[in-house]
Amino acid sequence: VGLGVTLALLVSAVPMLAQRDNNRQQQQQQQQRGQADPDTVALVRLVEAVASGQQPAPTDIPVTWEANHFVKGQSGVTYIPFTLSIDRAQLAAPAVALYVRIVDKNAPPPAPPAAAQPAQEKSDNNRNNRNQQQQAPPPAPTFAWDNIHFLDVPADGKLSRAVALKPGEYEAFIAIKERTPAPPAGQKPPAQGAAAAAPAATRKMTVLRHNLSVPDFNKPELQTSSIILASSVEPMTQQLSPAEQEANPYVFGPMRIVPAREGRFSKAAELQVVFWIYGATEAPGGKPDVQVEFNFHQKAADGTEKYFNKTEPQQLNAQTLPPEFSVAAGHQLPGSLVVGLTPFPVGDYRLEIKVTDKPSGKVVTQNVNFTVLPV
Repeated sequence: VGLGVTLALLVSAVPMLAQRDNNRQQQQQQQQRGQADPDTVALVRLVEAVASGQQPAPTDIPVTWEANHFVKGQSGVTYIPFTLSIDRAQLAAPAVALYVRIVDKNAPPPAPPAAAQPAQEKSDNNRNNRNQQQQAPPPAPTFAWDNIHFLDVPADGKLSRAVALKPGEYEAFIAIKERTPAPPAGQKPPAQGAAAAAPAATRKMTVLRHNLSVPDFNKPELQTSSIILASSVEPMTQQLSPAEQEANPYVFGPMRIVPAREGRFSKAAELQVVFWIYGATEAPGGKPDVQVEFNFHQKAADGTEKYFNKTEPQQLNAQTLPPEFSVAAGHQLPGSLVVGLTPFPVGDYRLEIKVTDKPSGKVVTQNVNFTVLPV
């Protein structure tokens, strides 16, 4: 079994991406409040109605949450690229508005509206009406994530975006609707508000709810990011613009990962595995001393499995890591594997990844399933 390691591409690529995306998201939230178009108004109102139980979630456009991955970011957040599967055949045109709202399940509920005053009290307070009218409106609700995208659904219906969240329990509301056509040239767009939202609300809309349990990668313990099975890992020749980065959330610094669809690979292809290791002990010289073992198990039709083969253990230490790698500097320790699948019989497999921190003796094991298909 062949083994290849792409350390130069992987070291410390994630943190700056997560921080940049998180900062840009906050800026977009501020812009949305003052520049909401009819589709934004319709989607925000729809999600609020669904979240409060005032109406069931519409399902005009079939949408499923296909996959997501958790990777450590900066400032205590976790970077979460995710992929949606959208039935584009149900759309009148590829152009859609995508609204992503993430709600912290442990956040305090919004304050209830003030109770109605008795008639006599209202009369007594008439003299204060003018002052009351001058009071500032209540602050807009805040969410763990709140973003709007205007885009075209790809031909294969696979749409990827990303969010950045602190560790915790969340519920994601993914709202999609067909875009409202722009008014003819020379015609003014409708004013914002109910009149503006009315024509937008007549188009197909869907709200998908999905729970997210975001891990805490900041704990002082040995752990790993999600295991990403990739159909390819490509070097990037230039930095992406903010819009390009938004549309390509699996670009990590100088590399682009193309996740494998449902972990399915042709025998003629390569299995590529990418992940990051956190909490390794700093050995003398500022480098970690970690061993990674990859063991393959073949699954039988009756649900049993047997050992198939393994690679040579991968050593991540002062001899194999780049000279500039430093645990103290917060560099993320990469793990990767490239294996040709020609020797693998067609069928289902479980890859066991065992990470051992040699100085402390701590061990963490991850498992990921994949399928080898005929050529």
